[in-house]
Amino acid sequence: MRSLMRFGAASALSLGLLACGPTTGSGSRVGGANRAAEVEAHPLIGAAAPAFELDAPGGKQKVSLAAHAGKVVIVDFWATWCAPCHESFPAYQRLAEKFGDQLVVIGVSVDDDPAGIPEFAKETGALFPLAWDDGQITSKSYQPPKMPTSYVVDQSGIVRFVHSGFHSGEEQALESEIRSLLK
Repeated sequence: MRSLMRFGAASALSLGLLACGPTTGSGSRVGGANRAAEVEAHPLIGAAAPAFELDAPGGKQKVSLAAHAGKVVIVDFWATWCAPCHESFPAYQRLAEKFGDQLVVIGVSVDDDPAGIPEFAKETGALFPLAWDDGQITSKSYQPPKMPTSYVVDQSGIVRFVHSGFHSGEEQALESEIRSLLK
């Protein structure tokens, strides 16, 4: 019985890790690529960040990249089912507070249903703008390799850095990148 329980726990852990793992644009998994290779190869680095205007949860407001022109912006693609996203949101909130009006964080949910977004924000302490990518149209233009993936966009609207996944030390790397863009 104990070995059956260990097998079940291991299977659940493996499925959880795969849920946030790399995907192709069509949603199918890709294997073998390390994090650095995924980031270096991302086609948006050095290119203009794709524009978007999405509904905030509840649909009463719009969230857009254009509204924050002239600022450094982190555009983060995430989902309520993604375990690393629970770790990244508090880090993004700390960065938003640290840099004040020089930095904007926008969380773009790729969930099929927006119902869980407000609760996720409450659980993680996120006060930055959140949007729902209904039909994942914006996600397709950014091509995040996994959840979460964040894009650091400079004041001119150019993607300068891409972070695929959220790992130990990520917050410090993001802070360093943001500081380099604010010089």
